[in-house]
Amino acid sequence: MLLLNGTACYLLAYQLVHLLAEAAPVFVARRANIPGIWSLSGIRFILGDGGWQRDSVVNVYGLGPVLLTALGAGAFLLFWLYLRHRRGLPKLLLLWVALHATNAVLGGLLADMVTQSGSWYVPNWLLGGGGTWPSTVLGLLFALVQLGLGFLAAVPFLLAQDSRTALQFENRARLIVYGVAGPWVLGSLLLALSKLPHLGVNEALHYATMGLLLLPLAIGCNQEFSSPNEALPQPTRVAWGLVGLALLGLLAWRLALGTPVAFR
Repeated sequence: MLLLNGTACYLLAYQLVHLLAEAAPVFVARRANIPGIWSLSGIRFILGDGGWQRDSVVNVYGLGPVLLTALGAGAFLLFWLYLRHRRGLPKLLLLWVALHATNAVLGGLLADMVTQSGSWYVPNWLLGGGGTWPSTVLGLLFALVQLGLGFLAAVPFLLAQDSRTALQFENRARLIVYGVAGPWVLGSLLLALSKLPHLGVNEALHYATMGLLLLPLAIGCNQEFSSPNEALPQPTRVAWGLVGLALLGLLAWRLALGTPVAFR
C-alpha cells in the first residue's frame, strides 16, 4: 500500500513539475520567435550560437527555475500550514511536489552542469560573461544545499504519513524501503520506460539527483524517534484512482510528445 500510493504521488508530482519546467522555456521562446522542437527527449532549439543574446538566454532558461521555486515553496507552505496534521494523500502529494521542485532547481543545475544545457547557461551569462565557472560553483553548492534540505525534510515526510504501523520506530526501515526508496526507484523506472527510446541523458540525471534529497531524508527518518502522526488511523486501501491517474499521465506524455512538436 505504501509503495503503490507513494509511487502514484511521486509520478503525479514529477509530471506536474516536469511539465512546468519544459513549458516555461517553450512559452518564452515562442514569444521571442525562437524556433525549436519539443519531444520526449526534451526541448531542442533550432538556433545557432550567434543568434542568442544575453537577455534571451536568461529569459528562456531562467523562467523555469523561478516558477519551480515558487511552486515548491507554495506546495510546502500549503502542506505545512493546512494539511500536515490531517489525514489523506493530498498532503503526501504536495510534499512530493515540493521535493521534485527542489530537485528540479537545485539538483537540476548539477545535472545541467554535466550535460551543459538548460539552467546551466543562466549563471554563466549572468555572472561569468560567458565563462563556465559560475554554474560549476553553484551546481556543487546547490548539491550541498540539497543534501541539507533532505535531512530537514525527514520530519515533514513523517508528518505526511498516515499509517500508524509504518510510523512505529521498529517499522521505520520498512517505511524507508516502501515509502521512500520504492517510489523513487519504481517511479523513475516507469518514467524512463514511458519515454524509451527517446529518454534524454539530462532527464535521466534528474532521476539520479533526486537521491541527494531522498538519501539524507531516509537517514533522517531512521534517526527520528518521534512519530508525529502515530495516533492517526491506519489506512486500509490503495488509492487505485490515484494510481490510475498517474499511469494515465505517463500515457498522455507519450501520446502528446511521441511525435515531436515544432514551435516558433
